[in-house]
Amino acid sequence: MKKWQIFKQGVLQELPLQLGVFPFGIIYGVMAIESGLTFLQALLMSSIIFGGASQIAFVQLLSNSTPYGVIVTTVGAINSRHLLYSISMVEYLNKLSLSWRVTLAYLLTDEAYAVSIRKFINHSDKSILHYHLLGSGITLFLSWQISTLLGVWLGNDLPEFLDLQFIIPLTFIAIIIPMIKSKSTLITVISSGISALIFKNLDINFWIILSGLTGILAGMASSRWDKKS
Repeated sequence: MKKWQIFKQGVLQELPLQLGVFPFGIIYGVMAIESGLTFLQALLMSSIIFGGASQIAFVQLLSNSTPYGVIVTTVGAINSRHLLYSISMVEYLNKLSLSWRVTLAYLLTDEAYAVSIRKFINHSDKSILHYHLLGSGITLFLSWQISTLLGVWLGNDLPEFLDLQFIIPLTFIAIIIPMIKSKSTLITVISSGISALIFKNLDINFWIILSGLTGILAGMASSRWDKKS
């Protein structure tokens, strides 16, 4: 399979997820303007941080006059989940040049990872799979920038009855469900979900990374059941 075909697959497989990403970006854009950021600052945050959950946390904390140290720590804690993504991608990308790895690290976000890791695992030719992540990552990047621009432009004019936030968890559910194909995977999902609820309610800044690690440990501990079945 040619590089262009792999790239195009990444783009096409990422597109359906934009039904959830696009409203998410609009929400961020609206909140950014409401928090006092300028038009340019709101757009630059989407291109520099490029992380939906952490950007929304940033503008929420900023609007509440939270100390900058707390804001930076919180944003870092939320984005720490990307460490888990990168670790699972190492075996597929470690032979690439530094420029490739830096580019893909920037594009490695939730939805891009969810789409591409399935391709990485199930495809035999590992040498060109990075083009799939490039396609999914660029698609997500462009969608996020455009939706941010739209949200910033709308500002406070977005009708209140349009509660777009409910689409966000639905998007992640749609990503996860097709990947549950074994008992250990199911246990991983359930344990990480329950621990996320517990850690978040305990106001632990690193609740995302802790719940992810809990799910990983639970999956590793239960993987022997898959071998028996």
